[in-house]
Amino acid sequence: MEEPRLVQEATTNDINGQLNEDERDPESNSMRQPLLKRNRTLSSSPFALVGAKVSHIESLDYEINENDLFKHDWRRRSRVQVLQYVFLKWSLAFLVGLLTGVTATLINLAIENIAGYKLRAVVDYIDNRRYLMGFAYFAGANFVLTLIAALLCVCFAPTAAGPGIPEIKAYLNGVDTPNMFGATTLFVKIIGSIAAVSASLDLGKEGPLVHIGACFASLLGQGGPDNYRLKWRWLRYFNNDRDRRDLITSGSSSGVCAAFRSPVGGVLFALEEVATWWRSALLWRTFFSTAVVVVILRAFIEYCKSGNCGLFGRGGLIMFDVSGVSVTYHPVDIIPIALIGIIGGLLGSLYNHVLHKVLRLYNLINEKGKLHKLLLALSVSLFTSIGMYGLPFLAKCKPCDPSIQRSCPGTGGTGNFKQFNCPNGYYNDLATLLLTTNDDAVRNIFSINTPGEFQVSSLIIYFVLYCILGLVTFGIAVPSGLFLPIILMGSAYGRLLAIAMGSYTKIDPGLYAVLGAASLMAGSMRMTVSLCVIFLELTNNLLLLPITMLVLLISKSVGDCFNLSIYEIILELKGLPFLDANPDPWMRNITVGELADVKPPVVTLRGIEKVGRIVEVLKNTTHNGFPVVDEGVVPPVGLPIGATELHGIVLRTHLLLVLKKKLFLHERRRTEEWEVREKFSWIDLAERWGKIEDVAVTKSEMEMYVDLHPLTNTTPYTVVESMSVAKAMVLFRQVGLRHMLIVPKYQAAGVSPVVGILTRQDLRAHNILSVFPHLVKSKSGKKH
Repeated sequence: MEEPRLVQEATTNDINGQLNEDERDPESNSMRQPLLKRNRTLSSSPFALVGAKVSHIESLDYEINENDLFKHDWRRRSRVQVLQYVFLKWSLAFLVGLLTGVTATLINLAIENIAGYKLRAVVDYIDNRRYLMGFAYFAGANFVLTLIAALLCVCFAPTAAGPGIPEIKAYLNGVDTPNMFGATTLFVKIIGSIAAVSASLDLGKEGPLVHIGACFASLLGQGGPDNYRLKWRWLRYFNNDRDRRDLITSGSSSGVCAAFRSPVGGVLFALEEVATWWRSALLWRTFFSTAVVVVILRAFIEYCKSGNCGLFGRGGLIMFDVSGVSVTYHPVDIIPIALIGIIGGLLGSLYNHVLHKVLRLYNLINEKGKLHKLLLALSVSLFTSIGMYGLPFLAKCKPCDPSIQRSCPGTGGTGNFKQFNCPNGYYNDLATLLLTTNDDAVRNIFSINTPGEFQVSSLIIYFVLYCILGLVTFGIAVPSGLFLPIILMGSAYGRLLAIAMGSYTKIDPGLYAVLGAASLMAGSMRMTVSLCVIFLELTNNLLLLPITMLVLLISKSVGDCFNLSIYEIILELKGLPFLDANPDPWMRNITVGELADVKPPVVTLRGIEKVGRIVEVLKNTTHNGFPVVDEGVVPPVGLPIGATELHGIVLRTHLLLVLKKKLFLHERRRTEEWEVREKFSWIDLAERWGKIEDVAVTKSEMEMYVDLHPLTNTTPYTVVESMSVAKAMVLFRQVGLRHMLIVPKYQAAGVSPVVGILTRQDLRAHNILSVFPHLVKSKSGKKH
């Protein structure tokens, strides 16, 4: 297993570089000083972890390829075709919301019934004092459910493991994540998340729902799975990376909406957390998708309230409605609210740091093979069962309040006050939180008007247990989400702080639990606006808005002082070449021309090139783009002498297309427009045409010529060689480029019109620092 080690070694070097600090001012190195103090050639690894699978990764083509075929098709499009294209975009957005909403409802229904009936059977054993049988049933059921989820992920779709959100972030940033949105991944994600959450593992279905929504969007955009793709004429409009990016953005926002029944929060989550590129039209379509999701969810909830869905009805969705609660707070409440924010930021950053170490350890275990992945997942399941079943025996039984005798003690269904091993008239508060579904646990710990329901010792045990379970569960080979474990941990310390405040504050302990959950999520995930709206839509009470905003801002600010957000840490661990919005300050001290100098010489092609030369270049290089240069061109202005023209850039896949279609010429000449359109259309240019080894070219054909002008993107993005890497990186990321051409600062006879090509890997901090090690000294100036 050499490939995982490649990823891990690259990550280790990156982290060691981050930890190398120096007292120098990052601005002290002048741009005029030579920076070519390199120790090797700029290079990168094409491998990264996608889900739990090591994959070869490429970049995506979000740039519009303005070649002759594209321009001809664009001119020929009628107004009706343009309106059809727009209508289909909205239709696909509707289908994404519909499928995500229906699937989320079915997942909730399955989890509530499987986990609910499992827990009812366990409670029956406990009521009959058959504690060992109860544990055997509880641990056995969890073991089987975990085995199902792990087997599906390990054997059929390794990319379905984990939440999927880091890979979605990378895809929307321009990184192609292979097999991430396929039909098999979608199926395994749905069944695996049902089994994993029903197995009482400390994970949520929220992250997987985001991935499920993105899978639906990708499959709809491409017309279905690869082997059974629909070839309908209207789907040709979406056979490109740009439109698929927009659809996946809508799918991810629909997934968040389905998880929290929060349409506005879903849109803002996509905007704040996963999307790199955004525009107003995309905002409207994502909002439309989330609106469809919330209508579907509401319709199913109303239907299930009549008892037609088994145990599913009131359960299944986190909805803490406090619209009828009068929230009053005073200036003195600022102190405990600020304290919640500070604690949330500290605990969130600590959680990220420890989870980072655990994931690195799990990577070493998982790379040993499928059996080790299964054993790790099953070991965590057994440990979880022991903790959740055994720890409630440590809690003291509490007498029921006489005013709530109807609901205390509970009968084993949803709700508070589980009797567990207590006598009649008493309840076990720790069993109320542990022996229940995760969603019901959230409702129990968020419950209002229950200031004395939970003991301090029980809350401490619950908090410590879920901290440990949250760290050891995330990273095993099952679909998992981070939202719910962090919510449960944060709500526990929120309740503890409410008890510590005592009569000092008038805010309900249930509201403290809400603020604690929000603060820990902000401290770990570093989201603010979307989290604020999600919690606002969950609580349905505008009075909580000011204090929630304050808590989130404080938590994020404190967390940013220590490390990156949890998703950015996972992106680094997986080796995905994600480009951050803010370049490091030291990147202003190096130019793109100096990067070009430490790369291998750029490979160029002529506008009319020999077939043999094209085959040689494709076989001997792995580049995906080649500058097209014409020599002896007479410029329209200036002296009438031959000049060298940078005609544009041609993609590797288009060269393979030419070879497969055999658009060859016997003599060196330009092709006519009809000759090109007779062979292929712009639709063919959107396909990916395999490898050069799959193309058969005869010896006689090697001596023929190809006119590359009709396939060349004549409007590539170029930067002058004196531009700083920081400025080039911002342009590269914001436009969504795959290639950026570097042109010389000085134009003269004999000077090549192109100095080099920059790709995503060339702009990564780790790759640059490996060549210019002296820049590590100024890396301490990076702001997280």
